[in-house]
Amino acid sequence: MSDRIFVDTNILVYSIANDPQKRAIADAVLLNQEIVVSPQVISEFVAVTLRKQILPQVQAVMYARQFMQVFEVTALTKQIVSSAFDVMTRYQFSYWDSLIIAAALGSQCQWLYTEDLQDGQHIEKTLTVYNPFLHP
Repeated sequence: MSDRIFVDTNILVYSIANDPQKRAIADAVLLNQEIVVSPQVISEFVAVTLRKQILPQVQAVMYARQFMQVFEVTALTKQIVSSAFDVMTRYQFSYWDSLIIAAALGSQCQWLYTEDLQDGQHIEKTLTVYNPFLHP
């Protein structure tokens, strides 16, 4: 495993949010060299920023395109989806969280940065959940 970091949607959303403390933490996370996201994370970013009226559509799409240019974007394959089913069954996570975990595992990430799962939890002995908002 490498020091690759898979970031969840909330990290991207907080990087453009009005909360200065969360924005600073998210910005610091995104400065890492080996950031990985999935198409799901990019799509959720657009959906959340539009639904919560954080950004107008043009800006939401602009940021999403920038994220796709700057960060590695994993492929959503049938192997990732199948792995998500296994994760969901084994750990009792929601399907959507399991899909993010499967994408992180499939991308050989050591870290999953999110505020949505249990900080410090180890998944498949190779992926560690880390909530950067608990460790400012």
